[in-house]
Amino acid sequence: MNETFMKEKPILPLLTSMALPMVISMMVNALYNIVDSLFVARINENAMTALSLVFPIQNFVNALAIGFGVGINALIAYFLGAGDKKGADRAATQGLVLALIHGVVVTVLSISIMPAFLDMFTNDVQVYQMGMEYAVIVFAFSTITMANLSFEKIFQSVGRMKVSMIGLLCGSITNIILDPLLIFGIGIFPRLGIAGAAIATAIGQLCTLLLYLTVYNKRPIPVKIRKEYLAFHKEIDHRLYSIGVPAILNLALPSLLVSVLNGILAAYSQIYVVILGIYYKLQTFLYLPANGIVQGMRPLIGYNYGAGEQKRVKKIYEITLAMSAVIMALGTILCLVASRGLMELFTENAETIAAGGTALRIISAGFIISSVSVTASGALEGLGKGTHSLVISLFRYVILMIPAAFVLCRIFGPTGVWHAFWITEAVTSVIAAYVYHKAAGSRK
Repeated sequence: MNETFMKEKPILPLLTSMALPMVISMMVNALYNIVDSLFVARINENAMTALSLVFPIQNFVNALAIGFGVGINALIAYFLGAGDKKGADRAATQGLVLALIHGVVVTVLSISIMPAFLDMFTNDVQVYQMGMEYAVIVFAFSTITMANLSFEKIFQSVGRMKVSMIGLLCGSITNIILDPLLIFGIGIFPRLGIAGAAIATAIGQLCTLLLYLTVYNKRPIPVKIRKEYLAFHKEIDHRLYSIGVPAILNLALPSLLVSVLNGILAAYSQIYVVILGIYYKLQTFLYLPANGIVQGMRPLIGYNYGAGEQKRVKKIYEITLAMSAVIMALGTILCLVASRGLMELFTENAETIAAGGTALRIISAGFIISSVSVTASGALEGLGKGTHSLVISLFRYVILMIPAAFVLCRIFGPTGVWHAFWITEAVTSVIAAYVYHKAAGSRK
């Protein structure tokens, strides 16, 4: 493959070719999230509640893996754009080593804190037991998750988006197939309930990692993991964390938000906790495909930034923004016309369906405008400006959203929390546009 293709090919077809495999894989991943929840919901509503309560910590672990992977991706793409092959190899090697260390630490910490974490949100013994059963199995595989995301971002950084797509498809499809078999005990498989959902997730992760390792060894790529670069390197490690830590926080902030909102909503009824959990499953059908486009954009924008192609950087950002807005518009229409039907996929409780339908219609008012903050954050990460990206996320998930939810719920009850979503997205979009244009104009 011509290694300079990222700064030579026309932008729209290039971005489409980079983004499409990731959009497809993100859609399948979103389908997995929905199917996983659908099967768990068929156990009983307590199982769905348990899954919703574990979600913030599970999301944080994924945020750590993906966020640090963003640092690996951006740094490799930058070095390749600048023609520094040794720098790219060192970034890939150091990134993988540090990711594996993260995995071991996260496994110990996440399993240790789960009992106290679940106690904060429920007094129901069955919900607690189900939450622990699911969490221990899923978090035991955190190191594999970290390795997966590192290889995914390495492949993406050199433009091998199809490999990432196949890897994600492999894991998601394996998970979807195993879910009903292990949850309900079909055929030769034992009936494991919510533990079966966790085991299916773990096996899917393992399949993805095995595929990445096979492709890496059989199909050479421009970047290599090298023994001579295993020792810690102060400058490279600092740059990885300077991009990765803000990206991690960007992705982890939703976990903090969900935990706070669960606390607010639980004071009214457990129903609203379930609704919030269902919403975050459904919104993956929007934000994961949009994230797929952003993933296609990151190596392109990082490579061209490293190569000094400022006009291409600007054009890449604008096209990505337009593509993300289209996806969000489709999601808005779907939530407006089929909100009750979407809720009925997860519960038969009439009260939950009615309240959930109202929630989806209100929240969807902020989908289209959210494409500005989503695209700006992803572009800034690709440019290596992780701190600027973090500023946007802090406004989106903490500075604006949490106070708005607290205030509005006291005026409108739990419905006020749903209004806080679109209000926050509208204000954050203005901030995101300003931060991006100020930061993108600087080469520092």
